[in-house]
Amino acid sequence: MRTHSRILWSRLFRRCAAFFLATLAVWALLAGTGWGLAAGSLDALTSSPLFVSAALQAELGNVETGTTMDELDFWQRLVVDQSALLRQGAGIDDTDPLAAQPTPSAAPAPSATPPLEEEEPPAVTAAPGDIVERTLVPTSTDGYAYADGLYLYNRTNLSVDLAAAASAPIKAQLPQEGPQILIIHTHATEAYTPDGSDVYTPSDQNSRTLDENYNMIRVGNEMERVFTEMGLSVLHDKGVYDYPAYNGAYSRSGAAIQNYLAQYPSIQLVLDVHRDALVGSDNTVYKAVTKVDGVKTAQVMLVLGSGSTHPNWMENLALAARIQRSMDTLYPTLARPMTLRSSVYNQNLTPGSLLVEVGTHGNTLQEALNGARCFARAAGQVFLNLTPSGS
Repeated sequence: MRTHSRILWSRLFRRCAAFFLATLAVWALLAGTGWGLAAGSLDALTSSPLFVSAALQAELGNVETGTTMDELDFWQRLVVDQSALLRQGAGIDDTDPLAAQPTPSAAPAPSATPPLEEEEPPAVTAAPGDIVERTLVPTSTDGYAYADGLYLYNRTNLSVDLAAAASAPIKAQLPQEGPQILIIHTHATEAYTPDGSDVYTPSDQNSRTLDENYNMIRVGNEMERVFTEMGLSVLHDKGVYDYPAYNGAYSRSGAAIQNYLAQYPSIQLVLDVHRDALVGSDNTVYKAVTKVDGVKTAQVMLVLGSGSTHPNWMENLALAARIQRSMDTLYPTLARPMTLRSSVYNQNLTPGSLLVEVGTHGNTLQEALNGARCFARAAGQVFLNLTPSGS
């Protein structure tokens, strides 16, 4: 609650100050020039890029400069800079939401020892009316690996041939018998902004809950339902690996994945389903949202691991590129750019492993469920082509 108060007072102060200065400026302009000249002056002022930039800065707060993100515009930087997951392993302490963006040398190179898992993100929440909506899509290819409409944000020092990955055959092939897809949640307690009837009891002071009706397990249920209706066989693990201890969740979920693969050799695809968290430097909470058939829908992001313990990461990227293109075809603007990281995220266990982020903690549960359904339909089209009848 105290964090939410800080968000409201900070934004209220900036808006009141901006309104006062604007009123004072207009009064002085009218007093000195008269209405005719004042109208022309105001028109010139609002056409000035410097004025627009200053106005945006007054509303959104300062944006760090002199970093590797300067080649992207503000909202492109927001896609990667304000994400708790994407900051992981980049030399930024997730316990400090005001931490500066690292320089290129700060990004860790792949190593034989997996990097430490991320610390639990800070408890920054907001009321639905105070959350800022953004549709996070690239406006240019600057800062991305790009190939024929596909965008990849590369947070590693690896060279990526996205065109080759997009055209490469997918190694995973789905058998006719047994479960084909495993849905798991390393951070099962992640939840969304309470709204309407979707109100839950937090498991801590963050946007998390043990109630399966409102956390990532509910989102996984929606994916499972769509995949099953399409004729795919799904095993949904509803275990909780991030509570009571958040750190070490990937080790615990990784052990579970290995057990499932040993018990069910038919599993070829592993989807670790999460949600993201987007918080600005001034504690403004954002949500990634688009519209599908006029309905607000959480955007979806595919995150890929790499590193020396995961030498075959290009096989996972080939699958991700195929799914990304399917999403772009069926639901333009549903997908945020793919992201490649130095962490492994257990994706070295199968060539069909992906981390799927459905929305952010600023989205509502209903928006997330809409996004999950759209993702499953798009991904399901790709998965059906991996079956004996589809190949």
